[in-house]
Amino acid sequence: MQKSLFIQWVQKFFPGIIVRTVETLNDTKRPLSYLHTTMLRPVFSVTGKWESLSASFSLVAADVVAMDSELPLKSRDSISQASGDIPKMGIELALNETELTQLDTLIRSGATNGQVIAKLFADTPRAIGAIYERNEAIFLRGFSTGVTVVEDPENVGVGVRCDYKYKVDHKFGVEGLYTDKVNAKPFDDFQRIVEKATEDGNTIVAVYTDTPTLNAIAATDQAKEYYSFSQNSTGNKQIPNLDFDQLSTLVSKRYGFTFIKVDRTIKVEKDGKRSTIKPFAAGAMVFVSSTNVGDLVYAQLAEENHKEAGVEYSKANEYILVSKFRTTSAGLREVTRAQARVVPVVTAIDEIYLLDTKIIQA
Repeated sequence: MQKSLFIQWVQKFFPGIIVRTVETLNDTKRPLSYLHTTMLRPVFSVTGKWESLSASFSLVAADVVAMDSELPLKSRDSISQASGDIPKMGIELALNETELTQLDTLIRSGATNGQVIAKLFADTPRAIGAIYERNEAIFLRGFSTGVTVVEDPENVGVGVRCDYKYKVDHKFGVEGLYTDKVNAKPFDDFQRIVEKATEDGNTIVAVYTDTPTLNAIAATDQAKEYYSFSQNSTGNKQIPNLDFDQLSTLVSKRYGFTFIKVDRTIKVEKDGKRSTIKPFAAGAMVFVSSTNVGDLVYAQLAEENHKEAGVEYSKANEYILVSKFRTTSAGLREVTRAQARVVPVVTAIDEIYLLDTKIIQA
C-alpha cells in the first residue's frame, strides 16, 4: 500500500465526505432506512467480545413486617448469558487504470472540485454503505429468528453464528396457517401473545413482520369479521380483503400495538456474482414492548494502532475504519477500503415474543 495518487484531494476532502455519507445513511427518511441504527445503541467492547445478559426479572411486592423484625429473604432471578467474539467485516473498491486516466484528464481540463470529488470519492459511500448493509442483514435475521448466521454463499470470509437465546416460552406457533382463510385465527394468536406479555409485566407496542404475512392476515375470515364488527356491521365474510390501514387500525384499537413492515432486500456478492437475500424470516412476527432491543457492539481494529505509512485513514460512526491508498501489485489502482469489528446483538429478550406463522402450534 502506498500514498494515494491524489493525496492533496484526499487530505482535504476525505473526512468531510465520510461525515456527509454517515449523515445520509443515518437519515431515517431515506428510502432504504436501517432498522439496526434506530433499534440498537452503539456499545464499545474493550475485550473484543459481545455479550448478552438476560435476567428473568420480575417485581415482587415487599413484605410488611413488625418493627425490629428481620426481613424475609427472597429468591434471586435467574440469569442466562450469550456471548462470542466480535467478527471482522470489510470491503475494498478500486479505480482501475482506465478510470484513473480519465480522472487525470478531468483534472487537467480544469474540472470543478465537485466533478473531481464525484469521481475520486465515488467508492467512499459505497464502502461505508456495505458495512451498514451487512449489519442490517445480520440484525434482521437474528431479530426475526433469535439466531443469525452469515453463510458461506453470502459471505466471502468465515461464517458467523450468533444465538441470542430467545426464550422458549416466548416462541409461538399459530392455530391455523394464515393461507387457510377459513380456519386461520390470527387474532386468537395475537391474544395469546398479549396475555403472555401481560403476565410477564410487558405491554406490546409494535409488531414487525413482512408484507405477505400482513396480506394473508387481511384475507382471513376472522380479520374480515372483526373489522366488520368494529364498523357496527354484521360480520359479513364477503367484504373485500382489508388494506394495511384498515388492519392496522383494527389491531391498534383492539390491542394497542402497530404493525411495522419489514421487506428489506440486501445485495450480496461472491466470486463476482451478485444475488439478493431477504434476511427477515418469511412469516415471522416479532412482538416487542420497546423498539430499543439491543446493542451494536463494536471493538477496535488492530490496524487502528498499527497504521500503514502513506495510507489516509478516517473513521465513520466510531467503528468503521475507512482508508484510501494506491496499489501497484495487480496494475495501478486507487483503493477505498472500509472495515469494522462490529456485530448487532439483541439483548431485550425478556420483552420479545416471536410468532412463526408457518408452524401450527400443538
